Amino acid sequence: MNFELNEDQVAFADMARAFAQNELEPHAAEWDQTSFFPVDVIRKAGELGFCSLYAPESVGGLGLSRLDASIIFEQLSMGCTSTTAYLTIHNMVTWMLADFGTPEAVEQWGARLATGELLGSYCLTEPNSGSDAASLKTTAKRDGDHYVLTGSKMFISGAGSTDFLVVMARTGGEGASGVSAFAVDAKSDGISYGRKEEKMGWNSQPTRMITFEDVRVPANHLLGNEGDGFKIAMKGLDGGRINIATCSIGTAQQAINKAREYMLERKQFGKRLAEFQALQFRLADMVTELVAARQLVRMAATKLDAGHADAPTYCAMAKRFATDVGFKVCDEALQLYGGNGYIKEYPMERYVRDTRVHRILEGTNEIMRLIISRRVLADGATEL
Repeated sequence: MNFELNEDQVAFADMARAFAQNELEPHAAEWDQTSFFPVDVIRKAGELGFCSLYAPESVGGLGLSRLDASIIFEQLSMGCTSTTAYLTIHNMVTWMLADFGTPEAVEQWGARLATGELLGSYCLTEPNSGSDAASLKTTAKRDGDHYVLTGSKMFISGAGSTDFLVVMARTGGEGASGVSAFAVDAKSDGISYGRKEEKMGWNSQPTRMITFEDVRVPANHLLGNEGDGFKIAMKGLDGGRINIATCSIGTAQQAINKAREYMLERKQFGKRLAEFQALQFRLADMVTELVAARQLVRMAATKLDAGHADAPTYCAMAKRFATDVGFKVCDEALQLYGGNGYIKEYPMERYVRDTRVHRILEGTNEIMRLIISRRVLADGATEL
């Protein structure tokens, strides 16, 4: 095992850090305050390859490993958690199209998604189908050389502002085996978008419900084969769990960086905060837990890159641990700021708000525990 980054990874991290410092961090508070979706900045990120990090080179992607992508997303999330989280979703959608799309669908969207010229959304969750994703009710019925899509999706990141959708819909019977995946033009007739949700965090990306009313989708826009949709969704979510865990790590690292600076400057009772042993110990625990979380995420990414049989379990462990630790570290950093941490002049309260949802999306942390425990308790289970 080599825990050091190689030269390429250091270069990727440096490039992402510079982009975060110059293009994301200076505007993150304003985007949060005004609920502004920075499309132009996302397209700048696309010019650097950040919209297609692990999409194959055949569609204009960088073809990087999931580990390399995690290193980049960590640096970007230090600039703006919410915008980086959207970038991770766009990357997942682009990869899904490139890996499972027909030549016709890839030709229509692939290159423009890879550069960020077009933006994508991932549509799995429904009003009555959250953690129980296999129970989704949206249908896609074959009609000649088209499918007719009917139903609704909710909590869709970027909805109403994106150009392309990956939609999971039922083409067969009940359960996971009846679900298929489709590449859908977001501007298709019959698609309507609900109001923009007012959220606790993640305010630099819009979240809306999407309703599909007899939307006609060309049959050659099916991803994979009929019945493959749930498997495709879960493969996407393995990487998505690493991505969102990484966003928690990057945000928590930035919270520690800011807290360190504050402790070295702020004085109480005639001493700098950094001179109080209780606060030193608190900072030590924050850093220790964050390093452990980072290494687990990178280990999971390595397992996914290697196609390891237990990669989904490692992704679940990394997501559960890193998002819990990330939120805790941000909350502890806010506490170190005292009352200042609670006001919007400082970024701590935004870090807390933005990282809270990471414990819910891409599969709640309760579902992560279910995945892990099932693997451990399975007949014939061996050590992970």
